[in-house]
Amino acid sequence: MQPLTKGAVIVISSHVVRGSVGNRAAVFALEVLGHPVWALPTIVLPWHPGHGPATRLRFADNDFGKAIEDLIAAPWLGEVSAILTGYFGSARQPAAVSRLVQAAKQKNPDLTYVCDPVMGDLGGLYIPLETAEAIRDHLIPIADIATPNRYELQWLVGSELSSNQQIIDAALSLGPKRMLVTSAVPMMAGGTGNLLLSGRSALLAEHRLIDNPPNGLGDLLAAVFLARLLDGVDEETALRTATASVFEILARTAKRGGDELALESDASSLSTPMAMVQLRRLMHPAQRKPGRS
Repeated sequence: MQPLTKGAVIVISSHVVRGSVGNRAAVFALEVLGHPVWALPTIVLPWHPGHGPATRLRFADNDFGKAIEDLIAAPWLGEVSAILTGYFGSARQPAAVSRLVQAAKQKNPDLTYVCDPVMGDLGGLYIPLETAEAIRDHLIPIADIATPNRYELQWLVGSELSSNQQIIDAALSLGPKRMLVTSAVPMMAGGTGNLLLSGRSALLAEHRLIDNPPNGLGDLLAAVFLARLLDGVDEETALRTATASVFEILARTAKRGGDELALESDASSLSTPMAMVQLRRLMHPAQRKPGRS
């Protein structure tokens, strides 16, 4: 029997019966790229709420907390190399997950925790305020990587972000060592971008904007970016290939007229994307000369 060559990834987010969002997107991507996954749903829905009302299957907070305690006490917790969180179904879930992240890091100090703060978009918050505050207060401070979109970042810092320099300053103020901000301000006409901040580097990966995209792109990007980093590639390559994978799948879905990402049809785009991505290096505050504003 072959031993595991890669550590497991715990993925904690929503589960839909139909579609490719939340855990459905993240788990598929990580497994295609060779990473064992432990998947824990925070809520179960027949489909994404954007498709119309449907029954939400919720977990009692005490039951969810007990499941988290089971994972903390599990004899296999040392197998875990990363944790990825996304959508939460209640305001008490983030605090429980915070305990899991800290326990897992005690077992494996090199563990990577990625917080995808799924809470809003251009129209504002689409989760209850207390749940967004719990993500901000319990999970963002302990994240190694956070992957908000620009509008979620605006809410987290409490100010409008109309330029990439403002995005850079806002991201650096939050604390995670790496911030991958989607829906950044494009520099190419008709484009959109993902802006990665880390250390002394600011990288913008851009591609063509596709109108009315299906849901799940942020879930997919966070998972693929994490998978690339776990594979040991440098962050520039991880950003470029993850952006290319997501854009390629999006473009193929749009060409087919699909209302959901067809990951099963486009799995090759996860492992060997062919789409072109424009990568730019932006001015990082650490690179500014003393005395210059």
